[in-house]
Amino acid sequence: MSRLGGNRGGYGGETIDIAAVQDAMTAAATRHGWRAETLVRVRDDDILAWHRSTAADRRRIYLSAGIHGDEPASPLAALELLQANVWPAQTGLWFCPCLNPGGFRLGRRENAGGRDLNRDYLHPQTPEVRAHVAWLQRQPHFDVAICIHEDWEAPGFYLYELNPEQRPAPVELAIAAVAEVCPIDTSPLIEGRPAVNGIIRPHLDPATRPQWPEAFYLLQNKTRLSLTLEAPSDFPLATRVAALVRAVRVLLDDSASAGPASA
Repeated sequence: MSRLGGNRGGYGGETIDIAAVQDAMTAAATRHGWRAETLVRVRDDDILAWHRSTAADRRRIYLSAGIHGDEPASPLAALELLQANVWPAQTGLWFCPCLNPGGFRLGRRENAGGRDLNRDYLHPQTPEVRAHVAWLQRQPHFDVAICIHEDWEAPGFYLYELNPEQRPAPVELAIAAVAEVCPIDTSPLIEGRPAVNGIIRPHLDPATRPQWPEAFYLLQNKTRLSLTLEAPSDFPLATRVAALVRAVRVLLDDSASAGPASA
């Protein structure tokens, strides 16, 4: 499979009608029994969180998508997951499927105010991240957090595994599943960090970093296993969506049998 060659200095591929995508998300989530909460309204956009859990749940899993407005495969993967409604049993789910609708309307990474939301989680300034953090603070701890992204520069799929306690995580299985539908970035260095077969396991202390992505906030406050998925956005949109959905499904299926829910 060859790259499209449309990304030059930034994302140059297909775009989406984010309002239509969000309407479809709402229809699917409502149909399948999710409960919605509006985090904040920014200009004309409601940012929603969806939740589904029971007292019998053994696991708690958090997912997010759509934090960068130039990553259309991310909310489309969220939509496909919501529509398919294939989730592991006895698993509580918390899902923020589009954190930056304003960015999608403008076709750019940043929000409507020109801020990169995924660098605003240490001392939140944007209304989107402030509301998101306030909502997260009201939720229980999660066994795993999965953040769904794209990378316009990447030659293949890769993921970040933040896992300081080295908990079991099926990241190799996820890479193998993705490889069936999308190239993997096998570079020894990805984003300037050592990588093995598309997996980056950075050794870092978030407290020393001046800007926090969502994954750092989650690792410090809500989970001890945070996974960030990065589809290569210079490939067809359908390929990227398929890669992200496959990775999420593998991670969900294996995580669901790993033990009791976090306290």
